[in-house]
Amino acid sequence: MALEDICRLKEMLAQHRWFSFAPLEDADVSFPTSDYYNLSWSSLKGGIPLQFFIPPLPHSSFFINRPFSSFCPPKHSVRVHRPFSLAHGTTTLGFIFQGGVIAAADTRASAGGLVACPFVNKITPIHSHLVVTSSGSGADCMLWERILIREIRLYQLRHGHRLSIRATAKLLSSMLHPFKGTEVCVALTLCGWDKQEGTTGCAKSLEDSSFTTDDSSSAAVSNQNITAATDSASSNSGPKLIYVCSDGARLQGDVFSVGSGSPYAYGILDRGLKWSLSNGEAILLAREAVFRATHRDAYSGNNVDLFHVTAQGWSQRKREDLKEEYYRDKERRGKKEEKE
Repeated sequence: MALEDICRLKEMLAQHRWFSFAPLEDADVSFPTSDYYNLSWSSLKGGIPLQFFIPPLPHSSFFINRPFSSFCPPKHSVRVHRPFSLAHGTTTLGFIFQGGVIAAADTRASAGGLVACPFVNKITPIHSHLVVTSSGSGADCMLWERILIREIRLYQLRHGHRLSIRATAKLLSSMLHPFKGTEVCVALTLCGWDKQEGTTGCAKSLEDSSFTTDDSSSAAVSNQNITAATDSASSNSGPKLIYVCSDGARLQGDVFSVGSGSPYAYGILDRGLKWSLSNGEAILLAREAVFRATHRDAYSGNNVDLFHVTAQGWSQRKREDLKEEYYRDKERRGKKEEKE
């Protein structure tokens, strides 16, 4: 193996004396190993892991010949019963308009009837052109967001370009699908802008090939390929909004609201959302939708976080207290009544 040669593993084994693995190899021993996706325990028989070295310790034969059954994990884990049910509640939303993508969320973390934390970040930047809104179990969402950030960064280091948002959603859905039916509770909305990298070079190579041929029919076919490649690039680039949940479902759309406050947020979004909204109008709409949801939903509240994603990347507005939106709404109503 190349890695063994780089680490000089064979030389290290030749210089150091290790105890024989015969007592372990003869016994029918089951080593617990963890699977990456479903985290279930499986057995490894008929071989010893390469990293399982036994150093020359005095009286180590007792440990070598000791049965491994005591080290194996229990077949059934004991479930701890909570004193009360931890109901999840939140309000997150995202929508596409002519100026990009808006992502907004409240900041209250609830555990049943308890407000666990009033200042939680429910919108997480993944990279410069992608943010994720999260709802569900706080621990599960934080874990899978970290995993997603790691996988996207590794892909970029291996291939020299960033993974598209559609492919990112597909990767996340594939990783979450094995947990379908378990207590994992994750609902993420990917709000971002796809920049088609390498499209210009592809189109340019096709264009060059059309000029180097003498056959007019071949040139026509090449020109058609150029047009198809350009149309494909334009459809793949631009604003994207994709919803992924812990059972592996993946949905793409123009507006999503997730959480216990989502029915109230949808009422505001369905009434005021238009493609032609300006940046200011879109920000006001998202802020009002979160405010209306937190006004009726006990599990949402405190503050509102808002991100705006464009072709230049994401930008974050200053966190606003929702009570200020309440007083603004009260003032608007007073002025409306005075006019009437």
